[in-house]
Amino acid sequence: MTRALLACLVQRQPDPAVQALMCCALSLLLIDSGETSGAPVPDAPRYSAHTVVNQVVEAAKADRGLQRQSAFINACLRRFLREREILLTRLAEQPQARWNHPLWWIERVQQDHPDHWQSILEANNHPGPMALRVNRRKTDRQAYAKVLATAGIDAQPFGDDGLELRVPYPVERLPGFDQGLCSVQDAAAQMAAGVLLEGRTWTPADRVLDACAAPGGKTAHVLELADVQMLALDLDPKRCERIHQNLDRLGLAAQVLSADAAHADAWWDGKPFDAILLDAPCTASGIVRRHPDVRWLRRASDVEQLARIQRNLLDALWPLLRPGGRLVYATCSVFRAEGQDQVQAFLARHTNAVLCPSPGHLLPGHASTSGEFNDNRSGGHDGFFYARFDKAPH
Repeated sequence: MTRALLACLVQRQPDPAVQALMCCALSLLLIDSGETSGAPVPDAPRYSAHTVVNQVVEAAKADRGLQRQSAFINACLRRFLREREILLTRLAEQPQARWNHPLWWIERVQQDHPDHWQSILEANNHPGPMALRVNRRKTDRQAYAKVLATAGIDAQPFGDDGLELRVPYPVERLPGFDQGLCSVQDAAAQMAAGVLLEGRTWTPADRVLDACAAPGGKTAHVLELADVQMLALDLDPKRCERIHQNLDRLGLAAQVLSADAAHADAWWDGKPFDAILLDAPCTASGIVRRHPDVRWLRRASDVEQLARIQRNLLDALWPLLRPGGRLVYATCSVFRAEGQDQVQAFLARHTNAVLCPSPGHLLPGHASTSGEFNDNRSGGHDGFFYARFDKAPH
């Protein structure tokens, strides 16, 4: 909202430093009346309008690079105070100000989810709940919930291994976190292991690939549920270190390689995998409530560019799967180009692929559009997409 409001106050976009200072000032001026776009901020400090304007102008005067702009900043902010109601009424008619998303993003969500677009955008403007995954290798959910309760941490169960905290809590202070009793992982992300493993018995002879694994949450969850040979890949060596750290904390083991999953000739040993998890790079349009800047950092052209990367990864990994094996394709996106459209195109290219019952598009704070994911939690899950393909036996 503050960016749109600033555009109403100036004829041309100011320098980035001036823009940042004025947006901060406008945010403070909007707090008292609850006019900020997004979640309420009950503990935010309140300042009188006079104090905000005065301090912002003084801050500009004290900065050598902003001194010449102090009078301009002062004039803009005082104009806002004089014309506040008129300006806010005008903003309410602008979709990007009303929903706090770029216009191209709003239009894409409207097109992809015509029955849910408003609730998706609204959910994006509120922080997601803190969710934990209990490590079955070291404890069980009921026992760990009692440990949390003893520490005064209120949590309610969801799914098979999940606990949602009523109030977010510092990770480093969670009882038993350093000892690997739990991990922080959203409810939607916790579905990955179940979608990959369900419906068959797994043995230590089974080979599983997590193709884009960092920071290792899904890799670890699979290993918590099944004794398999796990290979975790990631392109970034530093992110591979994160995988190692998470596995060590949880008491788990996997082979971890820094490699590009799309170029199997550089890392694959030629032995087919029984299962592949591809949590592909995407726009992150489903996790805006955890990464609110992503909507402003992305461009409309990024959707198609990332969709091409996803297509290339799918085509590169499919030959590595044994006949009768399974591949789970996942993205933390609500855009159909990275979900259902990608699936239909993949099936058209690979006649030996069978689409199995899958969650499909999970919308932030909602149940799956396919109706296969439902729970009674207040916070809901992030936006995600899942599809499982089985490869024909022959």
